[in-house]
Amino acid sequence: MMFDEPDLADKTALITGGSAGIGRAIALAFAARGAEVWITGRRRGPLEETAALAEGRIHWRALDVTDIAANTALADSILSSSGSLDILINNAAILGPMGSLENTDLDEVRGVWDVNIHGVYVTTKVMLPLMRRAGPGACVINLSSGVGRQGRAEWGPYAASKFALEGLTQCWADELKDEGVSVFALNPGATATTMRATAKPQEDPKTLPQPVDLLPAFLYLLSEQAREKEVPGASIDARDFLS
Repeated sequence: MMFDEPDLADKTALITGGSAGIGRAIALAFAARGAEVWITGRRRGPLEETAALAEGRIHWRALDVTDIAANTALADSILSSSGSLDILINNAAILGPMGSLENTDLDEVRGVWDVNIHGVYVTTKVMLPLMRRAGPGACVINLSSGVGRQGRAEWGPYAASKFALEGLTQCWADELKDEGVSVFALNPGATATTMRATAKPQEDPKTLPQPVDLLPAFLYLLSEQAREKEVPGASIDARDFLS
């Protein structure tokens, strides 16, 4: 798909789960294109390692995405540093237990939904005032999944969380469509990440796209063409942008 790549110079982006996998690859790519990038995650070490690769253009904060107070403090820091937030990528998620729903522990189910659904809601809610300050063109991208459109045996808690994420994306998008803030969902598809390796241990990661290969899909959703062509809350597949 042809589109004009957006200029990320002087833009500010927040990427949750930005210390590894897709989040890390996109954070580094955005920073290389001139964006001021903030990343969050639970582990300090990987966050520091990622930031060190970007020559000062990546800032990090160790936090739980469901923690309202921690997210509010982060929003204050972004406000002081940049004044607004142009891009929010809700990437943080956990796979959780795999197996039959009947035999899955309820507390584990709640843990998956807490991160994958409530974490996205909390982060978006807290960061929204900053995105309004950015003006027309601000964009939220929520990382979805193929099992968030078609349920699959033994993927129950994770799949259900991604179904909910698709709905949450559409609700936010419909509420914000007249304010210049776009909200989209992006299904990365099979990608060589640690989560994929856990879910599919028999798979050869060398046969899968690398996280950085997904960059064109992110850039498309940030482009003027996406704002004009895609309906609010649209869910797209990264595979459509793989070369």
